Amino acid sequence: MSGSGHNGRRPGAVSIRDVAERAGVSIATVSRAVNSIPTVDPELARRVWQAIEEVGYLPNTQARALVSGRSRLLGLIVSEITNPFFPELVQEFETLAVAQGYEVLIGSTNYEPARTESIIRRVLQRNVDGVAVMTFGIEEDLVQKLVQREFPLVFVDAGPDMPSIRVLSVDYGEGIRQAVQHLAALGHRNIAFLSGPLRLRSAVARRDAFLRSMSDLGLTVPSGHLVEGDHTMEGGIGAMEKLVALPELPTAVMCSNDMTAIGVLHALDKTPHKVPGDISVVGFDDIHLAQFVLPPLTTVQMSCKDLAAAAIDALRAGIEPDHPKASQKEWQIPTRLVVRKSSAFPRGTLPALMEHAAGRRLNSDQD
Repeated sequence: MSGSGHNGRRPGAVSIRDVAERAGVSIATVSRAVNSIPTVDPELARRVWQAIEEVGYLPNTQARALVSGRSRLLGLIVSEITNPFFPELVQEFETLAVAQGYEVLIGSTNYEPARTESIIRRVLQRNVDGVAVMTFGIEEDLVQKLVQREFPLVFVDAGPDMPSIRVLSVDYGEGIRQAVQHLAALGHRNIAFLSGPLRLRSAVARRDAFLRSMSDLGLTVPSGHLVEGDHTMEGGIGAMEKLVALPELPTAVMCSNDMTAIGVLHALDKTPHKVPGDISVVGFDDIHLAQFVLPPLTTVQMSCKDLAAAAIDALRAGIEPDHPKASQKEWQIPTRLVVRKSSAFPRGTLPALMEHAAGRRLNSDQD
């Protein structure tokens, strides 16, 4: 019968005793494995979870919370769902959390105070064990209402200096340095930067990393080549339109995120300027879509999987007294350049002309 559990019973009728019999262990061992007690032998725990799957046992999460004193529920707060970076982050976080015996309560603030208030209320009502605030910009009201409870919190880039708070520190500088050096090695000297909203700490950090990298190479950036966007495709379109209106177009544009870069590609598609023949474009984030736009986007990768894994590790370090990293306060998140086809030699240079001529010969041979 569809929906039946062990011996034809409904899943809800399957008991912990059935799991113990199937796994060949005691009921106490099943209970310890289900509650992720670290003293359980890993092989026994594996047998228990395999038996749970086979018999269709559904552990009572409320009962587990009463026994352990913990809800085994993690809160995850993100800024928005319209940017593909955040759904990818949510998916990675939830996958890793569930694999480690935790459930996830997800909320998106959309930068709206009323929505943020509702999320905080839900998080506190559900008695979560800890919250990862993955908004890439500290929202002060959100912070104050959460830190008052003094439970484990994880922030990106910065957070209040309190015992219960841990920080994921993104190395924006390394990935952006690689991107600037990549463009400079191709021959670009006239490089613009489209930032995110400068009220966000992460947007300022990315812009400053770009300026530092340019300065290290002895390159200057005219004020007109620094344009503030809003991390959306529409913002990328608007920012690129400002650059196109300048007397001289830069030979390359670096963007604070991939959505901005995709907007730039869209804006340039309505002009005579081609990517990368006339102008190179580089993004930041390496969202899944970046490899499928045309041309595929050269971008700085900030791995959602790395962020999610670090966030969960940091939360568990605050939740579980015997966690090996219980005293650690900061987790480093690396970044690196991923080169695709939206970056090339600057227009008019000898390598670009030779590459163009080679392409024309190849097309002629194929005709």
